[in-house]
Amino acid sequence: MKSVGLMRDLLEDTAQRAIRYLDGLNERSVGPTAEAVSRLDGLMVDLPEDSTDPKGVIQELDNVISPATMAMAGPRFFGFVIGGSLPAALAANWLAGAWDQNSSIYHVTPGTARLEELTLRWLIKIFGLPPNCGGAFVTGDTLANFSALAAARHAVLARAGWNVESEGLIGAPEIRIVVGAEAHVSLFKSLGMLGLGRNKVIKVPVDKQGRMRADSLPTLSSNTIVCTQAGNVNTGAFDPTEEVCVRAHEAGAWVHVDGAFGLWAAAGPSRSYLTKGVEQADSWATDAHKWLNVPYDSGFAFVRDSEALRTAMAVSAEYLPTGTGHRNPSDFTPELSRRARGVEVWAALRSLGRLGLADLIERTCRYARRFAQGLTEAGYEVLNEVVLNQVLVSFGDADTTKKIIAELQTDGTCWCGGTVWQGHTAMRISVSSWATRDADVEESLAAMLRIAAKHCKR
Repeated sequence: MKSVGLMRDLLEDTAQRAIRYLDGLNERSVGPTAEAVSRLDGLMVDLPEDSTDPKGVIQELDNVISPATMAMAGPRFFGFVIGGSLPAALAANWLAGAWDQNSSIYHVTPGTARLEELTLRWLIKIFGLPPNCGGAFVTGDTLANFSALAAARHAVLARAGWNVESEGLIGAPEIRIVVGAEAHVSLFKSLGMLGLGRNKVIKVPVDKQGRMRADSLPTLSSNTIVCTQAGNVNTGAFDPTEEVCVRAHEAGAWVHVDGAFGLWAAAGPSRSYLTKGVEQADSWATDAHKWLNVPYDSGFAFVRDSEALRTAMAVSAEYLPTGTGHRNPSDFTPELSRRARGVEVWAALRSLGRLGLADLIERTCRYARRFAQGLTEAGYEVLNEVVLNQVLVSFGDADTTKKIIAELQTDGTCWCGGTVWQGHTAMRISVSSWATRDADVEESLAAMLRIAAKHCKR
């Protein structure tokens, strides 16, 4: 009973600290102060010889780390495509942590395995994908790309009579990879991990918004994997996946869609047109910790040929009770031991419902357009067509733009990052958080204009 009481006391104290942290996000600087960051040096000590009271451990974390965090969970962080955790998703994450389920095999953890099965069905319907797709909960878009492309690698080589899972890649038939010139780095990382080569790709030219030019596709064949993008990380633009699929499938090629955040446009009534044709692809990758606003880390891979995904990922051993007649989550993911990521995704979708999810997508896209409008009216150059939740703005030359970004980050009202896109240095505004409201946008826009006016001569 004593240990139970200690656990309860510790968790209640931790919950109160977490609540205070979240309650204070609106009042604090979005970026950590220099003083808070400097205090991190005090943590750099040798591992203590003696044990420390758990309550003291949490107190130290809260006192030192909490002030040094970036307020990504708050309403005015626009630095990356990152949303704060929805209340139901965060609470479900805490509960799942208490359950401590190694959600690998249905027979061992039927509750979380069944929840993931249901959630995958919901997601497939939201994205408009083929209903019999195979799916996997993974850590994020990098592992989602990895998993889907592993299935693609399997299918392409199997057609050529080669079992890559058994024989490896040495001596295997060649696989050609075709990508857009502005494909995301996570795709290249995945290709490297799969042994397909980060640099051994054919890059297709893109247009002025970063969209792959389908008319510039090379000659395709059945040994080709074409990777398109749903949501350019700078502009939000979508590759013409429907047109690419027609060309690719005529040649017997596989089409993979990297939809890290853009795939969620399917849930927004006014934005769903952007995803037209993506359902014709063969595999898809996306994140949940971006636009769905669930805690890190969470992403999904989907594959039209469910068996290709299972074959690429499944393992067996005498001690594992795999023959249960139900879907074993680990048969579709790189990990064998894995946390129950589907729990907070289910909670997010269950709490939002279809209308709430649509509102999240529509509202954040509207906020992005408001940023673009305000900056354009003030005379600054918005570089992209604001079709989604991404805005690129230039304040003139590169040095001036960099100075404005740096001062805005120090100011603390909001936080935006910088980028270089098609030769232009720009500030990137990514609007993704459920917590952002009109007042946050107006307050942040005012700060941007106030700081820009100090550096730009009009």
